[in-house]
Amino acid sequence: MAGASRPGGGRVVVVGGSLGGLRAAESLRSAGFAGRLTVVSEEPWFPYNRPPLSKEALRAGVEHATLEFRRRESVADVEWRLGSRAVASDLAERTVTLDDGEVVSWDGLVAATGLRPRRLPVPGPPPLAAADRYVLRTLDDAVALRERVRPGTRVVVAGAGFIGCEVAATARALSCDVVNVAVDARPMIRPLGELLAAELQRRLERRGLAFRLGVGIERFLGEDRVEGVRLSDGTELPADVVVEAVGSRCNTEWLDGNGLDLTDGVLADGALRMLRVDGTPVDGAHVVGDLARFPYPIVDDAPRRIEHWSLPTDTGRRVGPVLATWLAGDVAAYAEVVARPFSPIPSFWSDLFEMRLQSFGLPDAGEEVRVLEGDLDGVHDGPVVVGYLRGDVLVGVVALDATKQAMPYRARLGRPEHPGRPESTTPVRQSP
Repeated sequence: MAGASRPGGGRVVVVGGSLGGLRAAESLRSAGFAGRLTVVSEEPWFPYNRPPLSKEALRAGVEHATLEFRRRESVADVEWRLGSRAVASDLAERTVTLDDGEVVSWDGLVAATGLRPRRLPVPGPPPLAAADRYVLRTLDDAVALRERVRPGTRVVVAGAGFIGCEVAATARALSCDVVNVAVDARPMIRPLGELLAAELQRRLERRGLAFRLGVGIERFLGEDRVEGVRLSDGTELPADVVVEAVGSRCNTEWLDGNGLDLTDGVLADGALRMLRVDGTPVDGAHVVGDLARFPYPIVDDAPRRIEHWSLPTDTGRRVGPVLATWLAGDVAAYAEVVARPFSPIPSFWSDLFEMRLQSFGLPDAGEEVRVLEGDLDGVHDGPVVVGYLRGDVLVGVVALDATKQAMPYRARLGRPEHPGRPESTTPVRQSP
């Protein structure tokens, strides 16, 4: 077995200093891997918590010390190559090439390079913070944006997904003049569906957030710095700051040329081994976090790539025992650990003003929607739990200010049963 010349040893290279990379390193040590462990990270920071960047950190101040994850004692001997970027790889030769030209050999590989924000490909000032065009993915992005989010600042947020809505709500809470622009018909409609997205929009508008939906941005106004945006319907909105929250691109270019399926992240099996385009796994080469596209048994066997907060930890913990067993060279034990079921429950939360939105499972895989707790009457802002079903199986649950009420339904995800109280829940067809 290649890469197993020293039982329990060898060298593992984790490319990406993200939460998924950190959890993979910790999991390898917990599984008994005693060899050399190197983490290559393009950012100059040790792994830190990203969700607060668009919420409390943006509101109260951004500091790495308050966001940095605690690293367990088991990874105290890890070699951290901060400020280094992987630019190429050769899975057959088991090497990774860094941006300074160094070629790093490995016996085991974990891809944890995550995502980068998309930019709007429209005319106007360049896509730079210096031109007041911002994105929000890294600590440095948040620091730059925080400097410009002041009372009275005119902010246009492009995109009404999670990041877009969170940034817009945070800026509005800081007394900015905010307009959220999106081509979608409702904020967060793709993961939530029409029913809950419409209610969320009503609650956000009642708190002072303005939306321009069903339109895109066709031009940024101004020369060297943004002065406004022109929408696809011809409307012009003034802006001191524009935040582009229009999706992400996968950082997979360094894996090109290896015969992998990179059409959307990195295709993997249930053991998170990278898969070639012919469907065969690459033993010893794994993927975690936002990049990983793999099957979710609570729905079906179709591989999905999900960007939820819980996945880096779940996938990192899965990779550790699989890769450690591969490196140990025990064929029977390796076959057993690969065959173990892996069925994570994706989850995320979103803080919008004082509201808390929390999701479990895969709501966007649902075909019907049921109100399980509370009411969506468009008038009251009470707690609500919404269930998403595929056939007679509950595949997703979303709670709006009702996390406690949602927990019993979380335990029923993947079960072939109709949830909720039949006399008070009416099925609604999910929006595509």
